[in-house]
Amino acid sequence: MMSSKAEQTIAVRALRNAAPYIRMYKGKVFVIKAGGGVFGDVEMTRQLIEQVAILHQVGIRVVLVHGGGPQLTELADALGVPTRIVQGRRVTDQRSIEVTAMVLNGLINTRILAICRDLNIEAVGVSGVDAGLVRAHRRPPVRMDDGETVDFGFVGDIDSVDAGVVSKLLDNGLMPVVSPLSADQNGTLLNINADTVAAALGSALNAEKLMLCTGAPGILEQLDDPSTLISYTDLHGLKRLRESRALADGMLPKARAIEDAIRGGVRRVHVISYKTPNSVLAEVFTNEGTGTLIVADLNALSPAEQQVPQ
Repeated sequence: MMSSKAEQTIAVRALRNAAPYIRMYKGKVFVIKAGGGVFGDVEMTRQLIEQVAILHQVGIRVVLVHGGGPQLTELADALGVPTRIVQGRRVTDQRSIEVTAMVLNGLINTRILAICRDLNIEAVGVSGVDAGLVRAHRRPPVRMDDGETVDFGFVGDIDSVDAGVVSKLLDNGLMPVVSPLSADQNGTLLNINADTVAAALGSALNAEKLMLCTGAPGILEQLDDPSTLISYTDLHGLKRLRESRALADGMLPKARAIEDAIRGGVRRVHVISYKTPNSVLAEVFTNEGTGTLIVADLNALSPAEQQVPQ
């Protein structure tokens, strides 16, 4: 309830400003990926899902993909299962894949669905295993730049995505909440990076936007310096950042996912922080946004989209 005329004025102005975006995006598909870091804080998790709920309620066809890295590490440590991460990707042995299934398909997916129920969102939890949504194979050993050969274990690389599985849910007004766990053709469970799954889903669904919600404010020109936030860039700029080693650790698989999504037909990719208040809504319903916007070519950006937040 509004307690003053000033609050009413602000609310009405916000709705009027958002109206053109609502008309533009109603009926379009947004794939939103939330990193596991947000789920370590109950209030932050709820704030994120509340923003997603607004998009869903104004007619945007939202697919929410979630990670769970910190929770995986926490439970693995409690169970005495060692954790190793190479270039942002988790090495997954037999015990680790069991922990992965418990955390992703159990704890986090169910927690999100419970909040969705409280917010009156008709959400359905699925994983890459369900109805062959994500078909994958076990990644072969990889030779790293330093000469070491790393066997990632039960880590999968995607062969195909059956977009029809998710489309049926969307067509019935349901919001899919997707765990990135998948399996090979023999039913062996495989851990797949959530950014990779989100990008593949975005391409398969011809999504208007892929939004990666992470702990970082966006993509930075200089590591660990938030003041060097890049407001917008393109595939050429992303390549330059990789070559200059401005991208490291978890941002490396994100960069690959961004490239795959854009080349797969996703028009806009956004990297935003779940720590910034209302970052999802600001990124969708304003030109300035809060994080980093990535497109195939900067020439595709309108002058309004090239505004830099102050």
